[in-house]
Amino acid sequence: MKPTEFNNLTDLFFHQLKNQDQKGIFLEWLNKVNRKKFTWGETSESIYKLSKVIKNHINEGDRVLLVSENRPEWLISDLSIMLSDAITVPAYTTYTEGDYEYLIEDCKPKIVIVSNNIIHKKLENIIQEKEYIKTVIAFDMVTRQHNKKKYFQFESILKTKLSEQDIKIKTNQKRNSPACIIYTSGTGGNPKGVILSHGGILNNLEGANEILNPIIDKKPIFLTWLPLSHSYEHTVQFVQILVGAKIFYAEKIEKLLENISESKPTIMTAVPRFYQNLYNKININIKKASGLKRQLVNMTIKLGKKSLLKKDMNFFEKFLNFLLGILVRKKIKKQFGGRLKAFVSGGGALDQEIGEFLNALGLPTLQGYGLTETSPVVSCNPIEKIKIETVGPPFKGNQVKIAEDGEILVKGENVMLGYWNNEEETRKVIKDGWLHTGDIGEINSEDGYLKITDRKKDIIVTAGGDNISPAKIENLLSNSEAIDQCMIYGDKKNYLVALIVPAKEFKGNKNKINIIIDSMNKKLTLIEKIKKFYLIDESFSIENGLLTPTMKVKRNKVREKYKDILETLYKK
Repeated sequence: MKPTEFNNLTDLFFHQLKNQDQKGIFLEWLNKVNRKKFTWGETSESIYKLSKVIKNHINEGDRVLLVSENRPEWLISDLSIMLSDAITVPAYTTYTEGDYEYLIEDCKPKIVIVSNNIIHKKLENIIQEKEYIKTVIAFDMVTRQHNKKKYFQFESILKTKLSEQDIKIKTNQKRNSPACIIYTSGTGGNPKGVILSHGGILNNLEGANEILNPIIDKKPIFLTWLPLSHSYEHTVQFVQILVGAKIFYAEKIEKLLENISESKPTIMTAVPRFYQNLYNKININIKKASGLKRQLVNMTIKLGKKSLLKKDMNFFEKFLNFLLGILVRKKIKKQFGGRLKAFVSGGGALDQEIGEFLNALGLPTLQGYGLTETSPVVSCNPIEKIKIETVGPPFKGNQVKIAEDGEILVKGENVMLGYWNNEEETRKVIKDGWLHTGDIGEINSEDGYLKITDRKKDIIVTAGGDNISPAKIENLLSNSEAIDQCMIYGDKKNYLVALIVPAKEFKGNKNKINIIIDSMNKKLTLIEKIKKFYLIDESFSIENGLLTPTMKVKRNKVREKYKDILETLYKK
């Protein structure tokens, strides 16, 4: 069956289950301390058992908050929630207590699922305060100070027995039913809950299947390391189910290369920061290499780029490029387990130089484009025709057009149902069925490939694919008496920096500004923290062209004026 033929995401899983060896390992966590494995059969049983508990404590359409690092129980919980006719609300483990409180108050979950005691401690007070939270389910043992009766332990649930009636549970979910609410930053500072439907994600799978079909083998292996609370990786897990893959969950980011070597993935999905780091590491190793080895690698890159960009090569260059594929590219692939067919880049713009470099070295890197509001993929490069300066043609079923002002508009089943409890913001971005992405681009009339040329909206997308609202941080800074104006910067970068215009009495007082930023950073998540800043003397004004008539900072103008200073803040 094709993804278009399924009613919901649980139907997809149980259909794929029938085609798999019930005793074959499906999920495996590469955690040395808490290593866990689930067969396809065990996964299915676990879904039914957990769903039974969830269903007893919710009504159809209720929300279930899921806060956990990547591990097998995440997928099991997600599918159990959906099977129970509820809606999954994933949340990052890096959130502050204030972030959790805002999210919980907004979506009002009946059940909270947490992975461990560290996360539970951040949530415990909120759980006790909110009367609508009826049940807490924990993967690991947690310390409970209050109302222990509302707590369930995951392992205990798995020890229960299933009746014949239990495994006949069917969901009422249709393609247009909400599957999850994924919170993403908005321009006003507060995150918005993006409602994605079962059909929207299934529609994405149709396009993903076409992209992967030429490179997938009979026993595909995926290594999952991006947070599953991110819309990108959340959808990828259903791609993994669709192709019947074995899923490894990375232990942690610091062990990623080790985990790659151990799991030997066929496909890896990652964000630009990963490829940026990989690019830097390979270049460092090239510089350390002996003269002949360095020459061979550099020639591999040169000829690989020629081939990628479809530049003319003579017979000798073609032969040499083939030979280097055996001598160099094959060895590089071995460092990634030897089975890697392709990297897939999403969650932010991939630097063209990096994309060309990796593809030239025999590490096919397929750049795609999307946003949470599109479930999330809009387009992606196919392996048989990579145009690295683009984000590929739209997925099947996705309509894309360019508005008069250059903005990219998207229409289709993949477009979100709307923002949770926020009809006003929904109407702002969805007009006549077309989602206004906030990105500027162009479509090649010959092959339909989409190219992103600029950003219309102010959201910062870091090198790690995280969406950050600068307004939220800027408002916190500007509330200080010592700061008149500021602008946050960090698009495609590994961390945030700030340009700050101090108040007159604090001109040149870097120590005072430092104290303010340190204090503010304590209130922010890890990705929102300001790492470096620069004090500027000239205020942003309408007269100097750095403010609009409505007193909004012209970010492009500020970035252009202070580009040299901004770049120095990223130098070690």
